[in-house]
Amino acid sequence: MQSAESWRSILENWPEVIPKSGIVVTTYQESIPFQNFLLSTGVVLFERDKPDSLGARKVMLSYEAICAIKMTDTMELARYQVMGFQPAM
Repeated sequence: MQSAESWRSILENWPEVIPKSGIVVTTYQESIPFQNFLLSTGVVLFERDKPDSLGARKVMLSYEAICAIKMTDTMELARYQVMGFQPAM
């Protein structure tokens, strides 16, 4: 599965028990904090809680431009199993 398809699948199936917040890292080497997001076919609309240096509170980003998503909550690692993650055997 290609990276863009993987990110799209994760975001489309984001469980309600996991906060829709974190930091998305782009292939442009930019870190974007977000507090919510909306999805379309090829683009994610991330909402910031504070404006960036140019005053933008929202950013549209293609799935291909997502490099990583950093999680800022303090939940136990086992709680992420609802997203399909499993312990190593």
